[in-house]
Amino acid sequence: MAKRVTAETLSRRQREISVSEFFAKNRHLLGFDSLRKALLTTVKEAVDNSLDACEEAGILPEIRVELEAAEGQNRYIVRVTDNGPGIVETQAPRIFGQLLYGSKFHSLKQSRGQQGIGISAAAMYGQLTTGKPVSIVSRTGPRSPAYAMQVVIDTNTNKPKAVGKRKLAEWDLDHGTRVELELEAQYLKGRQSVEEFLHQVAVANPHATLHYRDPHGQETDYVRGVQSNPEPPREIKPHPHGVELGVLMKMLQSTKHATISQCLSRDFSRVSPQMAVGLAKRAGIDPKARPNTVVRKAADQLYQALNDSATRIRPPSTDCLSPIGVQELLAGLTRGIRAEFYGVETRRPAVYRGNPFQVEVGLAWGGDLPADDLAKVLRFANRVPLQYLAGSCCITKAVMDVSWRNYGLTQSRGALPSGPLIVLVHLASVWVPFSSESKVAVADYDEIRKEIKLAVQTCGRRLGQYVKRKARARSEARRREVFNLYIEEVVSSVEAITGKDQKLFRDRLLAISRKKTELAGMLEEQDASADELEACENVLVVDPDAEPPVADGAAAAPAGGDDAELEGAAPSGGDEDRPEPAVPPPPAESERLRSSQLELV
Repeated sequence: MAKRVTAETLSRRQREISVSEFFAKNRHLLGFDSLRKALLTTVKEAVDNSLDACEEAGILPEIRVELEAAEGQNRYIVRVTDNGPGIVETQAPRIFGQLLYGSKFHSLKQSRGQQGIGISAAAMYGQLTTGKPVSIVSRTGPRSPAYAMQVVIDTNTNKPKAVGKRKLAEWDLDHGTRVELELEAQYLKGRQSVEEFLHQVAVANPHATLHYRDPHGQETDYVRGVQSNPEPPREIKPHPHGVELGVLMKMLQSTKHATISQCLSRDFSRVSPQMAVGLAKRAGIDPKARPNTVVRKAADQLYQALNDSATRIRPPSTDCLSPIGVQELLAGLTRGIRAEFYGVETRRPAVYRGNPFQVEVGLAWGGDLPADDLAKVLRFANRVPLQYLAGSCCITKAVMDVSWRNYGLTQSRGALPSGPLIVLVHLASVWVPFSSESKVAVADYDEIRKEIKLAVQTCGRRLGQYVKRKARARSEARRREVFNLYIEEVVSSVEAITGKDQKLFRDRLLAISRKKTELAGMLEEQDASADELEACENVLVVDPDAEPPVADGAAAAPAGGDDAELEGAAPSGGDEDRPEPAVPPPPAESERLRSSQLELV
């Protein structure tokens, strides 16, 4: 019979678990669940940090990514260098060697990093798999000396230790940072590779220049197509509709303001002093009471007043977002994607759980894209490519919800459309609701899914106009060729019957053919002028055989409201999502065709 364990014995076994120790045993939660994914995650975290640092400092990013095979099987060195503002020497150990340490977790504005566990988790993984620390070289300005150090993570305490610190007499950059890690990984090309990730980074960040060298020494450069950084987002305060009761109680206890009304109007966005007084009175609280004296019951009443349907609080400010933009998105789509139709759409900002977000969508169709495969979906969150768990991502589900058959594409039930199509979806938000700590898929929120679907439908209608116009042009071209295909055969048959040369008859048939050709050309021109696709700033149509397109020359079209379509009501001008009926030839053209047939007889 086993000896019973007492409560005292159990209590002696219990101890605190550090966050580093937890993630060291559960590193799959951070994206290090396979050797191939570990390499991509490491590059991703380093590049994200570099882009954020450059943009916050107002520096056009120039980033170099180098992969190098190390000694031992499945070991690689990842080296990422940027021209950012550099890192203060005293902060470098914590940034690279302490999980959940960062400046963006409590900041309500769009940024790539959110949790403070990205690059430090990569350093921890490298240390666990190779036993080697992360190496850092940084410089904050041309008058400051560069320094180098190595950082080791104590996973038992989540504390960093800097070793081998030294000043560098010379460094080739006036300011910037270089991080180098050795880790156990696997390098493969193709889907979900480092190459594909960097190409998508270039698409969503046309203001950045990227230099890449693979383990075989082959170099690839992505030169920036936009010569200015995006508009920097501004930090906003929490919105009342995004705050839960426990958070509200915590804010009341920790506020620096003297009264309830001051706390509500100064610690929250979109709450005026007059509204703050009214909310406090509605909750049965004296507006001049000290916030830290509010008990739980009173805080609950205040929370109910804030979320009451009768309380009209304006949505939060959206200058905390920094979308890619129409022209920038077109410039990004044309980087390495040879298509003949490009269309983009930017939705108005919306809100989920009090958090502002904005959806942008881009389409590329035709050209060199494979015609027999399923459409490819490029997913982005705050300009960062998402490479894994596509099937469970809200973005993929929203694209599959769209009825692509209405736009001239084939689609099986519950699947992506088939054809030469790339769908790019970018979600910009102050707090992206990722489905896990690895940040590879967006959680399925109804508000986000609805906005994505509406933006895709807007781009899809423009693509449908182009696809249907091309189908009409092919039909007209086939009609033109009818005469040319049989003219010589008809003339030869008539000559055989009559025994005479029919030169005049041949000339008359050729004249009728030319007349039909001119008429078909005029009809195509009329269709093109009616569609006005080339006059849209949201659309770029190019000759697939021409040189790669330049998006700066694209001009574009007014965006229409699409909210009614998703809700079941037809938008103004009719239900554009329904397939268009076949367009009969104009009456005048039909009469001329009959006259020509009589003339032949």
